[in-house]
Amino acid sequence: MWVTALADTHVRQGRNQRLPEPVYDTLARSDAVLHAGDVLSRELLAELGSFAPVYAVLGNNDHELIGVLPETRRVTLARVDIALVHDPGARAGRAARLNRRFPDAAVVVFGHTHEPCAQMGVGGQLLFNPGSPTQRRRQPFHTFGELELRDGRVVSHRIVRV
Repeated sequence: MWVTALADTHVRQGRNQRLPEPVYDTLARSDAVLHAGDVLSRELLAELGSFAPVYAVLGNNDHELIGVLPETRRVTLARVDIALVHDPGARAGRAARLNRRFPDAAVVVFGHTHEPCAQMGVGGQLLFNPGSPTQRRRQPFHTFGELELRDGRVVSHRIVRV
């Protein structure tokens, strides 16, 4: 199963904003989409959903989506338990904190920082922040993520530069 991981897209459809083309290329071959918050609009959720099922959480800028998206979410894809949250808190102690919050998750996808991250946390838990495909902030590149899941395990994961 191929999964596109997004966060911090900050796209407002009414302003003729779009995701970068490489994101659409990946979405076209995805079986699921994970979005770790700051989607901003129902229109973008619908657009993402036209490619594959979308599992998203509420970000701090998702004012339009309060009551639509949960603050955290758990999903099992290809028998891999995945947790989603927007704000992972401070970098110091993050791995232990996320493991306490989601002890059974094999993968925790988060956003908020705009800093791409793919690191092993406590007990082999994959901590995955796809970064942002639209607002790189202090990062050298715009990014998003891809995960390949099969038979209860993460076969591969990568941060994709846009």
